[in-house]
Amino acid sequence: MGRRIWTGIAAVALAATLTACTSANDDLVSQYQQGGGQGFISGDGRVQEIPVDQREAAVEFSGTAVDGSTVSSADYDDTVLVLNFWYAGCGPCRAEASTLEDTYQQVSPQGARFLGVNIYDGPEQATAFEKTYGITYPSLIAKEDADLKLAFADWTPLQSVPVTLVLDAQGRVAARFIGQIESGSILRTVIDDVLAEKS
Repeated sequence: MGRRIWTGIAAVALAATLTACTSANDDLVSQYQQGGGQGFISGDGRVQEIPVDQREAAVEFSGTAVDGSTVSSADYDDTVLVLNFWYAGCGPCRAEASTLEDTYQQVSPQGARFLGVNIYDGPEQATAFEKTYGITYPSLIAKEDADLKLAFADWTPLQSVPVTLVLDAQGRVAARFIGQIESGSILRTVIDDVLAEKS
């Protein structure tokens, strides 16, 4: 990807950025603090990128959206997809909402799509959040959907949000942001890089 690889500094920075929405017993946090990268390349301390030849199988999922429609990974075949895990009471989720929406508006003309995954709320709370923060992309409701939660278990412990995944056009995780996304430019760069893989 052409970015400098940070080592100890990145690990310390990532650990420091974990927010109040992260459980102290989170396995992902513990693993990262102990140096377990699982093939990830650490970028700026907030994002982990996976080289193309190290990506695992495509993430497959199906769930019910806030509006009651069924949404699945098949709807995003051959599409770069950004998945954001959130809930309305999470302060960092609220803080990053405008960054996500702005980035979505910038990259959607190039074919990238966004999909939220609300882990705690019902449709009414999720809808209120979307209206308050001007979110125009859809979200799935995972609160009582065990299969949906299981589909993402390898990539994001749902007790730790916000987490954002960037899936490549084959549905494989290409990057993972842990914690609040504070820089839309970094997210945009990662998405642009993954979009460029299609050309």
